[in-house]
Amino acid sequence: MVHELHKLGYQRLRIVPGMSPSGMHWRCSVTHVGNIQRMHGAMMCDFDDAAHYTTGQDNNYFGWEDAQKDTARKLASKFLDRFPTIAQLGQGADWPYAGWYVQMLGLAERGVLPVAYSDWCGEPDPRLLPTTAGLNSGLPMPPRVEGIPDAGPGTSEDGGAGSTSRRM
Repeated sequence: MVHELHKLGYQRLRIVPGMSPSGMHWRCSVTHVGNIQRMHGAMMCDFDDAAHYTTGQDNNYFGWEDAQKDTARKLASKFLDRFPTIAQLGQGADWPYAGWYVQMLGLAERGVLPVAYSDWCGEPDPRLLPTTAGLNSGLPMPPRVEGIPDAGPGTSEDGGAGSTSRRM
């Protein structure tokens, strides 16, 4: 769905992927670049400024009971209608992120999903985004949002000052 949104000119939309505390469900929030931490391209600043999905919802994407059989393109259309503020803030070009996203989709098509946060993750290589295949899957970190107008606040290396994200 996010790839479809990128093709429609909403490349400033990003995902924040992670695992539930139990490790049973993959989670994926969709938000605009202004809600992404400057120094970590896959962590958000404000949980409430995003649309949230978990595999625990099966195919009731974002809790929508009318989307079980929708294509990615139809889901994208519903996203624009149902999350107009996030969509508006996600409008515009971000080719480095859109390119990274296509690379990530190549892994996802093989069942390897990105994981920016989890309770059980060890110490990842800072150059790589962990995945459901492990810490060193070869997927580079998504581009930082430095230099992108209206990007979220910076964070300290230990997640301190400026970091307001919370786990889902």
